[in-house]
Amino acid sequence: MKPETIRPKLSIIVVSYNTCEMTLDCLRSVAAETRVPHEVIVVDNASADGSAAAIAAAFPGVALMAETVNHGFAKANNLAAVHARGEYLLLLNPDTVVLDGAIDRLVAFAEARPEAMIWGGRTLNADRSLNPTNCWRRMSLWAVVSQALGLSSLFRASPIFNPEAYAGWARDSEREVDIVTGCFLLIRREVWNRLGGFDLSFVMYGEEADLCLRARAIGARPRITPAAEIVHYAGASEKVRADKMVRLLRAKVLLIKRHFPAWQRPLGLAVFRLWPLSRVWGTRLLGRRQAAESWAEIWRRRGEWWSGWPEQPRGQ
Repeated sequence: MKPETIRPKLSIIVVSYNTCEMTLDCLRSVAAETRVPHEVIVVDNASADGSAAAIAAAFPGVALMAETVNHGFAKANNLAAVHARGEYLLLLNPDTVVLDGAIDRLVAFAEARPEAMIWGGRTLNADRSLNPTNCWRRMSLWAVVSQALGLSSLFRASPIFNPEAYAGWARDSEREVDIVTGCFLLIRREVWNRLGGFDLSFVMYGEEADLCLRARAIGARPRITPAAEIVHYAGASEKVRADKMVRLLRAKVLLIKRHFPAWQRPLGLAVFRLWPLSRVWGTRLLGRRQAAESWAEIWRRRGEWWSGWPEQPRGQ
């Protein structure tokens, strides 16, 4: 870490929750692979696995915010960003490992493509195979219809039937995208401040989609580079499938309400709300009993996600 009198170029924000060993591995990789002047801010969301103490002992130079309540991803990042001093903010998941100077490469990419305002890299699975969840296309009426009909599952590699996932693109080329995933997202601090950070209506999931779409509305053109690679062990702090899907559905309902054209919202919501039910039928027909039971539970809990996350006043 640089002395307090020297302003870092980059502020790296890591939000952890019960991922102690992964968080330590992540921080080790940041230290080993990053040369750009930077600071690291870790927000520990009241982990019960000793994360805060372990981080403080292993990385005394890290700015640690050991919280006594779990703020969730969005609010924790907003809290950390208030203390950030860098020209850029990098949101980095704790279940990631930085490879081959990836953060330096991402900052260099940002310097070369300043008009993008938001930048992301390429994410890999533990076995170094492609993890395609580094970016997404914005939700559309066709994407929702394709999902509800099961076409996006049947034709995962099709850019026509699985458009939201940028299917058919191996993330091996530079490209403008709609949404950069928050596991490895670089943004200018002035743009973050202008947007007011994450919207806290998105308690979990969807916050980076909303952020990127709001950024696009003010002229940002987020971009991905294959030159900056990390490993992402996705979902390390979220173990229960039904609970995760309920939260994801709540986020997607709110995204439709926020970002679909007004004339498409009623139909988009109606079709999207039928998606879990269609998955119940589809998995039963395929004889996938465990998956069918999981989707049936999600459908039974539709009262929790039907209306999406409740809207929160900006700045709350």
